[in-house]
Amino acid sequence: MQPINLNDVVNFVEENIGEFHERRAVSLQGLMLTRVLKRKNPYLFKAKNINDAHDLVKLLLDAHLSSQEETIFGEFLEKLAIFVCGKVFDGRKSSAEGIDLEFTRDNVLYVVSVKSGPNWGNSSQIKRMVDNFKQAKRILRTGNNKANIQAVNGCCYGQENQPDKGNYLKLCGQEFWEFISGNDHLFVDIVEPLGYRAKERNEKFFVEYSRILNLFTQEFTADFCANGTIDWDKLVRFNSGKK
Repeated sequence: MQPINLNDVVNFVEENIGEFHERRAVSLQGLMLTRVLKRKNPYLFKAKNINDAHDLVKLLLDAHLSSQEETIFGEFLEKLAIFVCGKVFDGRKSSAEGIDLEFTRDNVLYVVSVKSGPNWGNSSQIKRMVDNFKQAKRILRTGNNKANIQAVNGCCYGQENQPDKGNYLKLCGQEFWEFISGNDHLFVDIVEPLGYRAKERNEKFFVEYSRILNLFTQEFTADFCANGTIDWDKLVRFNSGKK
């Protein structure tokens, strides 16, 4: 075990956080209003009495971005976790299906599936993760049936009061970052560098965001409004009507 050098963590974050901002901008540039409208529930918007085209389009766009950003940032945190663990425990990206990280600590080989937060999946997705853990253990035990292997679902934020799930451990937030780094304060230390040039990058992003929002509002008004009023019949038919 090598104690983590916080300067290494800061440098990694500052060198890689720009990719998060770039990818969220790219997710806007390739977006089409019709595709977003197909994915969202028009009945919900009507039930919320949303009658302003700009407001409705903004809600659609923000919902899309929220989902995209969670995915993109989750991938960044996974890379950060692997980097940190690599520095401390010689952790490495796993080649096993569904496993993100492998490392040895205190004579135990850990196979880790990294997620953003604790509420990341439904029952079928959790079952798939457990199956991946079992498969990884079978492969790693080839030639060494007595190998001590522990599966871990690591969540980059949140809390878990009952970490022992039987087939695996679920470690969240502070417990997860301490587990892969040996540093019980790292979960706080990584906050500050995440804001590296955030103001500048967000200002550039929102220029593109405003452009897309205006274009989508114009398109929505032309296609789904009549005399300045949202044509809910046409919108619902577009979203849910027979093809």
